[in-house]
Formats: sequence, C-alpha cells, structure tokens
Amino acid sequence: MSIIVLGSINIDLVATTPRLPVAGETLLGQDFFKASGGKGANQAVALARLGIPTHMVGRVGGDSFGEELVNSLQESGVRTENIFVDETVSSGVAIIAVDVRGENQIIVIPGANGHVNEEDIKRLSHLLPEATALLLQFEIPIPTVVLAAQAAQVAGVTVILDPAPANKDVPKELYPLVDIITPNEVEAGQLVGFPVDGEDSARKAATVLRQWGVKNAIVKLGAKGVVCATAEETFFVPAFPVRTVDTTAAGDAFNGGLAAALHEGLSLHQAVVWGAAAGAIAATKPGAQPSLPDKITFDGFLMAHS
Repeated sequence: MSIIVLGSINIDLVATTPRLPVAGETLLGQDFFKASGGKGANQAVALARLGIPTHMVGRVGGDSFGEELVNSLQESGVRTENIFVDETVSSGVAIIAVDVRGENQIIVIPGANGHVNEEDIKRLSHLLPEATALLLQFEIPIPTVVLAAQAAQVAGVTVILDPAPANKDVPKELYPLVDIITPNEVEAGQLVGFPVDGEDSARKAATVLRQWGVKNAIVKLGAKGVVCATAEETFFVPAFPVRTVDTTAAGDAFNGGLAAALHEGLSLHQAVVWGAAAGAIAATKPGAQPSLPDKITFDGFLMAHS
C-alpha cells in the first residue's frame, strides 16, 4: 500500500536577508540558493524519506527545471511515473525571501501546476485501489482538488487537505470530502473569517471547520503547538523546542509526518506528534526539500524528545 500526493512541483529560488522587505523597499540579501520545492512535491519527499511508498501526481514544464525536479523526486525515492511533462508551459517557480529569524515571504508562479486537470485525475484514479491516503493542497486549481477528493472518497481512501496557500473562496462542497484538514493560523483565519492567533481561537476555527463537514480539523500554530478537533475530543499538542532557521517547508513536513504515522497504523494523536516533530526538524535547516528529515534523523529526534 502507498500514499498518493497530487499537487505542485516547483523550483525554489531562495534569498536570505537580515529582515523581510516592506512594500517598495530594496534590501541587500546575504545568500542565494536554488532547491526543489512545491507543496505537493515537498509532502511527497517528506513521506518517501520516512520510508513510505509514495506516488507523485502532477505536472512540470518542458524545460530544464522540469527535468531537474523529476530527478530530484526520484533521488528521494518518490515514484514519478504519473508526472506529466507539459511542453506548453514553464515549470512552477517559487521566489522566497527568508530572514534571520526564519520567517519567510513567498511568491509562487504556478506554471505547469496551473494546468493540472481532469487528465491528471485519470492518472491518479488507477493508483487509488492500492492507496491508504491522498494528500492535496491549493497550489493546483481548486476544481481539480475537488475532483481528486471525490475520486478518493469513492475509493475509500483518506483525504488529507493542506489548504495552502490561504484561500477564502474554497467551495463548500469540498469540506465533506475531507477526512483531515491542516491549515496554519493564517490559512485557518482565511477559511473561517476571523483571526486565529492562539490555542483558543484555533479551537474555535477547528470547530467551525468540523461543522462544515470536515471529519478532523488540525490547526498548526507554529512554535505555539497544534490543535486537533475530532468527533470525540479536541486536544492540544505542544511544539518541539528547536532553533528555527527557515520555516519554508515546516508545514509540508508536518503533513508528511502526520500521514506517515497514520499509514503505519498509529492513532491520530500520535500522528499529530509525528507531524509536529517532522515540522520542527524541517525548521532547523534552510530550504524546502533539503530540510526534510530522513527516517534515521526523525526516529532519533523522537527518541531524544520522548
């Protein structure tokens, strides 16, 4: 059995700066590097590095970035047969600024990711009978996300949705198709229409998301921890204390750890702990996919913080 990820595949162009710029300001940066990224690809790599058989479904452009991105996924152990090379567009690009505190600003140019459509759902559908979960995000067209969630629900496959980047115009028919939703504070606030800035407001947001049909709502609060609401309970998991370097892929690492734990048959509570651990490790290193932990690093971290 495997996990499927349908989502974005980007090249990340990363600049480090003393602080993040304000509108109209030019800053001198410190360093620049290029890395493989995209929320979908990041989550696929997070899973594969934790030893979970993982299929990536999505699109890259017919350019040098596209070839580089597919090769990078393969090197991490992700199955890439269902990635379509779209010769009509460029590959997706993310332009990222990261400051000394590890906070970031990101501009995403979708490229091929914006063309993911019903044809990609067909490629996905033949994988569903052998899958335990489908991971989705919002860096591909939302109508395609809805179609994928519908296909997964029919096949009895768990749907895990990371509603990022934040979008206040999510169709209401998507929520009942979602088994687990995992917004951060900003994304949760955009979805529910009120500020989410701590445990109390996260609990309220999670309750609203469940009222809309989501089976389990997880709100990620960064260094403040994680709130999870289910039909039976609402619980809080504290964050692991680490020295933050770059939070770029911490949310993707969280989803990878969460899905990996569920794939291994662990409880949702333990899965949230795995997600928090994976996210914490990722925040200690620069870049997106370069920061995602392998199984040895992950197991060692959990043991050291047990």
